[in-house]
Amino acid sequence: MSLGDEREGSGGYGGTGQTRTRLPDSGGDVYGGARRGGRSSSRSLVTVVGVVVVLIAAIAFANRGGDDSPSKSTSGDKPVTSPTAASGKTPVGSGFARDSQGAQSAAANYSVALGSAEMFNKSKRDAILQAIITPSRISQFEGTLDKAYTPEFNKNVGLNEDGSTPQGYTFVSRTTPIGTKATQASADNATVEVWCSGLLGLAGENSTNPVTSTWFTITMQLQWTGGDWKIVTHSQKDGPSPVPGDDRASSADEMAKAVEEYGGFTYAR
Repeated sequence: MSLGDEREGSGGYGGTGQTRTRLPDSGGDVYGGARRGGRSSSRSLVTVVGVVVVLIAAIAFANRGGDDSPSKSTSGDKPVTSPTAASGKTPVGSGFARDSQGAQSAAANYSVALGSAEMFNKSKRDAILQAIITPSRISQFEGTLDKAYTPEFNKNVGLNEDGSTPQGYTFVSRTTPIGTKATQASADNATVEVWCSGLLGLAGENSTNPVTSTWFTITMQLQWTGGDWKIVTHSQKDGPSPVPGDDRASSADEMAKAVEEYGGFTYAR
């Protein structure tokens, strides 16, 4: 498989176990504009491209252990933006464990990084790939993504052509792992499916690309190399998607404030 939106059937897999994602404790305008007609195709491309694996900071955190200290806040009511402290069991001290659970932890975190806003910046994207892709496949991943993250694509999702965020707006691109399933695992290789939800769009008044959500499942083939799990191949399909609830859509200000004040994950499981 190659990095891309490979539509896969829901064939039966003999799962070796299921895990759950640990989450940290923690008048509805639609950002002043209607959803752009081409949004579904641009979202699909983002998903194909990698809306979907862990921020470099998250990887570094997982490699050195957690920091469960409480979040700092300023003199006002607005807390300082910072990575969210991990909850539950402290991560292993040097990379992910060489077993099924370790492979699932790696895949869950890598899905966060590949779905992050940092992927829209060439230098940050390359740094992420260097950290999570098996060395023999890095150049292939870089080439594929360089062809996808074009100036036209950036404009499609509401960014400037260079990938920067227009003044007065907050760009949102986040992936949240809902659960993982190892369909194959050994000491050296593993195949892991990660069920995810994602957010993508521009928060701000008069945005024509309001933040919306999607559901998708990522499949990663991982290889144990250099003392850690690394991605060999990556593919993605839509769903499973729940029935939408009756939640009121938040205003542009509410969404922008949430993104600024709630840090991302440092460790997903």
